[in-house]
Amino acid sequence: MGGATHTIVTTMNDIPGYEVEEVFGEVMGLTVRSRNIGSQFGAGLKSIFGGELKGMTKALVDSRHEVMDRMTTEAEAKGANAIIAMRFDTSEMGQNWTEICAYGTAVTVKKAFA
Repeated sequence: MGGATHTIVTTMNDIPGYEVEEVFGEVMGLTVRSRNIGSQFGAGLKSIFGGELKGMTKALVDSRHEVMDRMTTEAEAKGANAIIAMRFDTSEMGQNWTEICAYGTAVTVKKAFA
């Protein structure tokens, strides 16, 4: 993989040009976020007048990066250098909490030779 440690993450079930050598199983990153009262009020106004909810979009993007980092850290701790079949999942937990999860299969891959 070129010397530097870099975990490949893909939503595909395989990685073109690579062979899976070892499967470590499922890994995940998880966070639960509470909604800010101020952002809920602002979102309520935006939903009346229309437009992007920029604060909520930024919070979701930040959360996705956080869960990806946690998932990748777990995979690397198992000895993996790639995660295949990665997915995101979100669910509401009550009125004010949102769970964001990234999960996939941790594997070791190597370059395939033709």
